[in-house]
Amino acid sequence: MRYIQASTGGEAFSGMSDPRLLEFIRSGQLGISDFGHARSLRNMAVLRCVTLISEAIGTLPLNLIDSDERKQVQTDNPAHRLLKYKPNNWQTPYEFKSLLQLHALLDGQGFARVIWSGNRPVRLVPMRRGSVMVRQTDTWEMEYDYTTLAGAMVTLSARDVLHLRDISLDGVNGVSRIALAAGALDLASAAERAAYRTFRTGLMAGGALKFKDAISEDTYRRVREQLDEFGGAENAGRWLIAEEGAEPVKFASTATDAQQIENRNHQIEEVARQFGVPRPLLMMDDTSWGSGIEQLAIFFVQYALSHWFTAWEQAAARVLLPESSLGRMQFKFNEGALLRGTLNDQANFFARALGAGGHSPWMSQNEVRALTDLPKSDDPLTDQLRNPMTQKREGERFEPLQPA
Repeated sequence: MRYIQASTGGEAFSGMSDPRLLEFIRSGQLGISDFGHARSLRNMAVLRCVTLISEAIGTLPLNLIDSDERKQVQTDNPAHRLLKYKPNNWQTPYEFKSLLQLHALLDGQGFARVIWSGNRPVRLVPMRRGSVMVRQTDTWEMEYDYTTLAGAMVTLSARDVLHLRDISLDGVNGVSRIALAAGALDLASAAERAAYRTFRTGLMAGGALKFKDAISEDTYRRVREQLDEFGGAENAGRWLIAEEGAEPVKFASTATDAQQIENRNHQIEEVARQFGVPRPLLMMDDTSWGSGIEQLAIFFVQYALSHWFTAWEQAAARVLLPESSLGRMQFKFNEGALLRGTLNDQANFFARALGAGGHSPWMSQNEVRALTDLPKSDDPLTDQLRNPMTQKREGERFEPLQPA
């Protein structure tokens, strides 16, 4: 089945059986759930959520390490070098990972073509949104029908495609959260349009001057000029002259205005729920977290990012690692970089990790130095699990230092 290029948004659909086309025929309009998933980025809450997640994924390093206790980074492995240093000739690792993650958040899945030289992956090429049709053969093999920029269709095997899926109903295609939440996003769009109409055509005056009797044209002109003259922030606090017994009448905000604000806040909350992002990270005026910034970061990593870490690690292993390497090597994100607190918090953690306060040490000095991007020490003692403040090494034994 060939792809037909859609004129709306430049995206492609898969033919007359495409569910988006059927939905368009039923509804008679192109909404968020049709071709224009990227239109949802005009919703500021959606934009904030997807950029938070995609930028976090792009920022964190993805390393290929040994699965044993050594956790040695495979710096010379071509798969590691692609995801850590140079996925292709025009993108940085940050740009590549954040782009593929953004596609997955908008469409439910993102694709990158793997270019091989023999058994060596040499390039990862992101594939355009809407250009890939995924299918499973009768022998449970995955195949990808890819429409190139020139309009030709190429059928790729699972070995040739890095496929990042979101939630899936069939295990083959990911499901777009934007499409699933189309109703909530449409409501948010309607609320935004209503607010726009209110500011564009609604009555926005703060109050009125009330006169007991009709006023002359001259009095009206002087009052009008005075009101115009005293406008602006630079005239705050200055007094007006009320003529012919004028009394000020201040307009109060209506219940409709309050309801509109409440509805818009509720739609922001719906978007936050959709992506698992805490409300305060959407710049909401929310005091429910108090000063618990550290807990906020933990919540974001655990509930908005952790499943994406696993999706990336296992998708990369599925396509880039040979069968013989499974179980011996694994891709791993260093999410600890997002959980680093203040310098004081880090100092307290590292002190305990080295054995301060009566704790058994679980990190060496060189491991601590590596986490803070400091060079490795050549002292052999800095690779040992010991408290450098209370112990010294004599021969093969650790003994407490004696007080002077």
